[in-house]
Amino acid sequence: MLKIAYHPIYKHPLPEGHRFPMIKYELLPKQLLHEGTCNQEHFFTPEIPDSKSILAVHTTEYYQELTELTLDRKAIRKIGFPLSQELVDREVIIADGSIKASKYAIEYGIAMNIAGGTHHAYSNRGEAFCLLNDQAIAARYLLQQQKARKILIVDLDVHQGNGTAEIFKNDPNVFTFSMHGASNYPFKKEQSDLDIPLINGTEDKDYLKILKETLPKLIKTQKPDFIYYLCGVDILGSDKLGKLGCTIKGCKERDRFVIQTCKNHSIPIMCSMGGGYSPDIKTIIDAHANTFRLAQEIYF
Repeated sequence: MLKIAYHPIYKHPLPEGHRFPMIKYELLPKQLLHEGTCNQEHFFTPEIPDSKSILAVHTTEYYQELTELTLDRKAIRKIGFPLSQELVDREVIIADGSIKASKYAIEYGIAMNIAGGTHHAYSNRGEAFCLLNDQAIAARYLLQQQKARKILIVDLDVHQGNGTAEIFKNDPNVFTFSMHGASNYPFKKEQSDLDIPLINGTEDKDYLKILKETLPKLIKTQKPDFIYYLCGVDILGSDKLGKLGCTIKGCKERDRFVIQTCKNHSIPIMCSMGGGYSPDIKTIIDAHANTFRLAQEIYF
């Protein structure tokens, strides 16, 4: 059964000017239920996890300042959201969602988190709406619990996974792969194990060609026994924060290829949704919903 992490706190209200990116966390599960892709049995509610899982990735000093709401103004500006207890709780619960979804992925082959993909969070700071790095926390958890030996992170958000690259730069058990817009944020990029920067306006054909040449090679050379997939839909040509030229059809084909490749190789895959900032919320919801539709089609 497809298991999906969702908590009402995902739709945490923010001040005017910050609300739009959060609407999808309320609408996406409603859409999946409405169209019959999922029912209530597919959803599970994450909780606040043991801090040990978070401290295996993030520094004690940063996590303490975050949870005590004592980050300085500069650090809060880098995050981009007004800091509050509910916002911190939201990020912690998202991390638990990815941890638990990872265990479900091992059991069922695939699992999802409605939120997550907070790949701009470094070990010692937050950036760009990311406070804690959910996939990094979940990956480290699997390694420490000996539920995985080699992890491949496939980050296909339009923005480079700079925080993820920093966290795992000296960890041979995690291979970080980021395919992103060359001129998108972050403007000073970190070095992933493999970075593929794409020129502005890259369309479906070239995007998919590169991905289909790259992912099978990585699986062959790295031999991962678990894959994290960050499936941001900000690669769409309509996205306000992206500079690529992919279509809804191309984005769906991207998801199909990644998910089917994992199924073909019997590698568990856990998906976090990542970014999506098209001006029409229907476009965002449809693009994200495709990932869940394909998970059901391919696995169940």
